[in-house]
Amino acid sequence: MKDQKLISVPVATAVGLGAIIGAGIFVLSGTTIALAGANALIAFALVGVLAIIIAMEFGELGSIMPHAKGASFSFIFEAFGSEMGFITGILLYFSFSTAIAAIALGFGSYLGILTGLHSGYYPIIFAIILIFVLSILNIIGIKKAASADFYLVMIKLGILTIFVISAVVLAYSTKTLNVSNFTVPPSKDNVYAIFSASIAVFFAYSGFQSISTLTSDVNGGANKAAKAIVLSVVISMIFYILVVVALILMVPASKYTVSADPLAFALSYVHAPYYLYFIVTIGALIATTSATLAMIMTSSRVLYQIGENKLLPKFFRKFNSKKDVSVNGVIISSVIGIVMLFSGNVYIIAAISNFGLLLSYLVSSFAVIHFRRIKKSGTFKTPLYPYTVIVAIILLVLFIYGMPKEALDIGVIIILILFMLYYFFIEFKRDRVIREELFK
Repeated sequence: MKDQKLISVPVATAVGLGAIIGAGIFVLSGTTIALAGANALIAFALVGVLAIIIAMEFGELGSIMPHAKGASFSFIFEAFGSEMGFITGILLYFSFSTAIAAIALGFGSYLGILTGLHSGYYPIIFAIILIFVLSILNIIGIKKAASADFYLVMIKLGILTIFVISAVVLAYSTKTLNVSNFTVPPSKDNVYAIFSASIAVFFAYSGFQSISTLTSDVNGGANKAAKAIVLSVVISMIFYILVVVALILMVPASKYTVSADPLAFALSYVHAPYYLYFIVTIGALIATTSATLAMIMTSSRVLYQIGENKLLPKFFRKFNSKKDVSVNGVIISSVIGIVMLFSGNVYIIAAISNFGLLLSYLVSSFAVIHFRRIKKSGTFKTPLYPYTVIVAIILLVLFIYGMPKEALDIGVIIILILFMLYYFFIEFKRDRVIREELFK
C-alpha cells in the first residue's frame, strides 16, 4: 500500500513542470527571439540538452542523498564542505528568490493586459498580490501546494497545445505564414547572439531543481524522483520549441522585443479572435502562478537546508514537520521576490538569477565526479559518464562567460562578500587566530 503522505511521480513531474513552464514560454520566449532571431530555436535545443544532462546528474546526486532538501546546495555541501556549500548555497538561494520576481512580473504583465491596467506600476502591484497569496498557500503545506501545482500544470499544457495549433491556423489564414519570418539578420546570426539568448533560456529550464528538494517525499524514492526530473525537462523542451516555432510563424522574428508578454503580442499581431486571446492569457496566468508557487516552495527549502547545516542562525531552521514547510523561509523568499520586482526589466532579473544557478550546476557537476572518484554511488547513475558530465562543465563555463556584464558584476561582488562573511564568522568563533603555512 502506498504511503498517502508521499508525492507520486506524476505529481513530482508536475512540480518540475510547474517551475519550468512559466517564465520560459509565457515570459521569456519573445526575449530569446529578440536576442537571436529564429536562432532562438537553437538556443532552446542547446540548453535543453544541457538541462537533460544536469537533470540526470541531479538524479544521481539525489539518489546518493535522498533526504536532502537543499537541491544542489546539499550536494555541494556533502561533496566539498561548508565553505563551498555556504557560498554556492547563498547564491543558489538568491537565484531562486530572484526568480520569484521575474516570473511574478510576467503574471502581472498578462493580468494587466487582460484587465486593461497594463501601464505604470499595475503589473508590479499584481505581482506583489500574487506572491503574497502563494506564500500563504506554501505555508499551509507542501503536499497541498504540490497537489495544486499538478492541476495547474495539466491545464496550462492543454492551453499551450491549443495555442500551437491555433498559431498554425492563424498564420495560414492571415497570410503571415512565410519562410522569411525565420530569416536571421547578420547582427543576430552569430554564436554570441545564440549564447545571449541561451542565458534567458537557461533561466526558463531552471525549475527542475524543485523536484530534487522533494526527493524524500516522492513515492518510490530517489529513482522515481530522478525519473520525474528528466521527464519534466524533456516535456518542457518539446513544448518550448513548439511554442517558439508558433510565435515565429505568426510574427517575423525581427518584430520581437524584450518584453514579458510575447504570446499576447503575437496573437494581437495576427488579430486573433478574442476568445483565443483570452484563453492563452488565462494559460499565461496559470503558468506563471504555478511557476511562482514552485519557486517560493523551492527557495524556502533551500534556505532551510542551509540553516539546518548550521551555516545560518537558528531563525532559518524553523520547519513545520507536520506541514513539511519552512515558514520563515517562505516569508523571507517572498519579501526578496517583492523587492527584486523593482530591479529592472525581466531579462536583467533573469540574468541575475542565472548566475547562482549556473555556478551551482557547475559545482554540482564536479560533485558527481567527486562521488564517483570516492566510489560513493546511489541507485541512479548519469548515463555515458564521464563524457556527459564533461560536456555539461564546458557548456556551463561558456554560459557564465557569456552572461550580461551587470549580472557578472553582481555575482562576483556577492561571492566576494560571502567569502568575507564566511571567514569573519569562522575567525570570530575561534579563541585564537589560526596561521597556516602554505609553503615549506
